[in-house]
Amino acid sequence: MDGQGLLFAAIWGGALLLWLAFLAFYDGLRRPLRRDEIDAFLATLGPRMGETGNDSARLRAFLEADDGREFVMLNLVRTRPGPVTDPASGETREGSEWLRRYSDPFVRGLIARGGHPLFVGRKVGGYIDAWNTAEDPGWSLVGTMRYRSRRDLVRMASDPAFREVHPNKSLGIESTFSFPTQRQVAFYASPRVTMFLLLMLAAALTHIAVLTFGWGGTA
Repeated sequence: MDGQGLLFAAIWGGALLLWLAFLAFYDGLRRPLRRDEIDAFLATLGPRMGETGNDSARLRAFLEADDGREFVMLNLVRTRPGPVTDPASGETREGSEWLRRYSDPFVRGLIARGGHPLFVGRKVGGYIDAWNTAEDPGWSLVGTMRYRSRRDLVRMASDPAFREVHPNKSLGIESTFSFPTQRQVAFYASPRVTMFLLLMLAAALTHIAVLTFGWGGTA
């Protein structure tokens, strides 16, 4: 193989290796949580679950059913209207600003662990279709967040940096509920496909540039 052939092999082989590295990061090892990991995590929560009206038994059941796969958390949020004062610091900000002070570090931490937002949108109308459900409390936002695994959820919730900004969530949110889901049907290209196409496009453009400018010698 001549110099140009070696260069082509490096271009396409490098693109493939980068995609495989991305898959390894994006999907992780898919190891279900162990019982001792779950026990240790729940012990760190103390009374926080009950204080916020949540059920630790429900969280335990979700973690114990871990299959190691990705999941998507659906979130409905009602932000606090008007200025809100932090009783600890005395600082006053709009409820939406307190929420951003929580959500920005949260999203950065999620991305660092292979997760990411799928969709975030603001509400533009009341319930159009509602059967046997409570009255709309005035939701402000809806968001769906992709988690690489339930282990990543545990690691995020245990991270001291996350716990440091968590009080901003209570200051910015008046009411919320979230529940985990797993995809059944989706009409969009996943990041796995998107990254593959981008890397193949970059490799193809580089290949064309090599042919155009004669880099690496004559084929």
